[in-house]
Amino acid sequence: MMNTSCPRVSFEFTGRFLPPVYFLVFTIGLVANGWGLKSLLQKWRKLKIINVFVLNLGLADILYLLTLPFLMVYYFKEETWIFGDTFCKMTRFCFNLNLYGSIGFLTCISVYRYLAIVHPVNMMGRLTVTHSVAISVMVWLLVSIQIIPDIFYTKTFGNTTACYDTSHSRYVEVYLKYSLGWTLTGFCIPFLITLGCYGHVIVILCRKNTIDKVLKQRSLKLLFILIVLFSVCYIPYHVFKNLNLWSRVLLKQHKCREWSNGVYIAHQISRGLVCLNSALNPLVYLHGNEAITAQLRQLLQRARQAVSRLSITSSQFSQV
Repeated sequence: MMNTSCPRVSFEFTGRFLPPVYFLVFTIGLVANGWGLKSLLQKWRKLKIINVFVLNLGLADILYLLTLPFLMVYYFKEETWIFGDTFCKMTRFCFNLNLYGSIGFLTCISVYRYLAIVHPVNMMGRLTVTHSVAISVMVWLLVSIQIIPDIFYTKTFGNTTACYDTSHSRYVEVYLKYSLGWTLTGFCIPFLITLGCYGHVIVILCRKNTIDKVLKQRSLKLLFILIVLFSVCYIPYHVFKNLNLWSRVLLKQHKCREWSNGVYIAHQISRGLVCLNSALNPLVYLHGNEAITAQLRQLLQRARQAVSRLSITSSQFSQV
């Protein structure tokens, strides 16, 4: 339906929604990723092939988390960017590097699990830590090549103080084409690879009774984690990002749609959800590293003991 007057878009929603989400992700993500990376680095000499990918996943998260305080200041100041155009581009670059780096390393973990379960004999001894390091370097390079063009799009414009996560409306048509291609290569293809790997893994696990039960459980748990990450964090973001860009193109052509405001709000919510991946990725640490899981159990046990001691002490004081 085409309207002569365009409906007002609720830009103030972004300032109310994103800062609390960023604060939550920054707090949880920094603690969880810092703890996970510390545990992996302490056992550097015993580092397994899959843990190399997990380590790179954590580094990508830390890189993005360090930019969140600046974005919180930006939205608290009602989208007034005070840190300059260069740092705005660096902040958006770190977000994209984290997002597509995370997708890349999760895909590597999925492929490795697939090879270990479906082709265990053929792959035994052939894939080493050196290979996984080389693959990790390749992932960083491929992701960087995909996202470097983004920094050449205008993120701030004229006298405005906005720091655009995409680009100014003047370049929105070209940016939409770039975004669609980027979505295909950076998200859709890795997602299909991950889906194919775990689809085949589930078939093998269901057919063969000779596979170790522990391996089955761990594989299914990792599959569940990946389903959560893709369903909650990645799929909504890419869908609503491109829909929002399309609505901006239509708006620029004076073609207004009733759903424009709804798509904008959905896109802002998806931006909050996609940054949750930096807080949810440590679940991969817990799944892949038994030492970290044991440490978590010890911490929970100590917490229970501390709570029980406090309750005993308070009851004793009440009796006096």
